[in-house]
Amino acid sequence: MLPIAEVLAVLKSYELECSVFETYKGCLLVDIQSKTLTGDDVFDLLKTKMPNVLAMTHCVSRVIHITDVLEDDIIKAAENFPAASYLKKGQTFVVRAKRIGDNSVLKSVDLEGRIGGRIYKQGFRASLKNADAVFRLTLSDKAVFGLLVTEIDRGAYEHRSPQKKPFFYPGVLMPRVARSICNIAGVTKGSVAVDPFCGTAGILLEAGLLGAKVIGIDAQKKIIDGADVNMSAYASETGCLLSKEEREKNLCPKYDLLVGDACGLPVADEIADAVITDPPYGRSAAIKADSIEKLYETSFKEMYRILKKEKKAVVVSEMGIERFAENAGFKISAIYKQRVHRSLTRTITVLQK
Repeated sequence: MLPIAEVLAVLKSYELECSVFETYKGCLLVDIQSKTLTGDDVFDLLKTKMPNVLAMTHCVSRVIHITDVLEDDIIKAAENFPAASYLKKGQTFVVRAKRIGDNSVLKSVDLEGRIGGRIYKQGFRASLKNADAVFRLTLSDKAVFGLLVTEIDRGAYEHRSPQKKPFFYPGVLMPRVARSICNIAGVTKGSVAVDPFCGTAGILLEAGLLGAKVIGIDAQKKIIDGADVNMSAYASETGCLLSKEEREKNLCPKYDLLVGDACGLPVADEIADAVITDPPYGRSAAIKADSIEKLYETSFKEMYRILKKEKKAVVVSEMGIERFAENAGFKISAIYKQRVHRSLTRTITVLQK
């Protein structure tokens, strides 16, 4: 699944060793280890970095215990919960429960209040507003109780949706999808990310907001002009729209845009730390090739040429691209399916050089 792949890729970018402990419906449990950081330092890192990076995740919690989704088991675990291990003297707390899926048997049970009562008896005061600590109970295939580390502001991506950008063009990836594939490709601060079919810069912008230097190529000048408008419109630090005065201060991500042919990219060999792209497939597009088949055959060889060794390319398509990728020299690392609507399912293919 795309959300799981994104989380694991981001953790790897922080040089954290991790393994999947368990996956439940809508819930991923990961065992994280670090050779240089203590447990508290790891969670401080995640608290600082994750909110501005992840796109497909709602929140990150530090797991305290896991039980069956049964009222008695959940309350018994709460009674044995050592609150002083997670709260300092004088700190306030709140308990929040999140149900994923049905769990109808527990819908009428006040789990938040009952768990909170157990913590209160240990000498800590509850606060429904501005609590120092949030304990989160996630009810999925199992009941996972943990200390909330951070929440992801997924709404921030909606502010960058295609129809809200200064230059709109139909058929563009939504920002959360674009950000997730940038993360999977290994885009980080200081890396060089290239999109050889950049369109109006939907992918480029998300890569740029991660701190990468981005290079975009498209065959149409009017589209490149639109990409320029979009790239220059957002603050590199916040991802928010810049005012006219702020744009003059060049506060946007670093980028270069070129009118060019994906079958003969105007960039040097092995310049890219990541290639992320959504090439044309059956939609109206001006391409300098005899056919989509020819375009894919040649452009994949170009992607391979410009990508550094051991690095990744992520390609979004409606058609299978394995043979084009393998003919160019890539290894297929992973394939993900994303249902957009009844008549459209995207294929997201991760390639390794």
